[in-house]
Amino acid sequence: MAKDNQKAESKAKTNHQVSVARVYVTATFNNTLVTVTDLSGNTLASGSAGSNGFKGARKSTPFAATTTVENVGRKAWDTGIREVEVFIKGPGAGRDAALRALKTVGFNISLIADVTPIPHNGPRAKKKRRV
Repeated sequence: MAKDNQKAESKAKTNHQVSVARVYVTATFNNTLVTVTDLSGNTLASGSAGSNGFKGARKSTPFAATTTVENVGRKAWDTGIREVEVFIKGPGAGRDAALRALKTVGFNISLIADVTPIPHNGPRAKKKRRV
């Protein structure tokens, strides 16, 4: 049994002490997703408007985005993160609210980048109609 306990201890999740992190905010028309990662991309905290109890049309509101970012931000703050780089993606209503919420939690925002994908030439045109 001692071996089993040692295995369980070695598999236990270790808390990383990170001072700088990246915050990825995906603001869609239906939801707002927030992920906090370290600089190498390992997830430290994440959440969404749906996981915070918002349902239906309320998930896509700026208030839902603010609440979500504050909750995830507090989790990240407890791990020792003080400075963040913010990457915002999507056309949703929670874009600006997410930035305000990060400032409310107390993070020092060093970078704000809009990484919304934009097509260069659009989708392929429909085939020409033959009559």
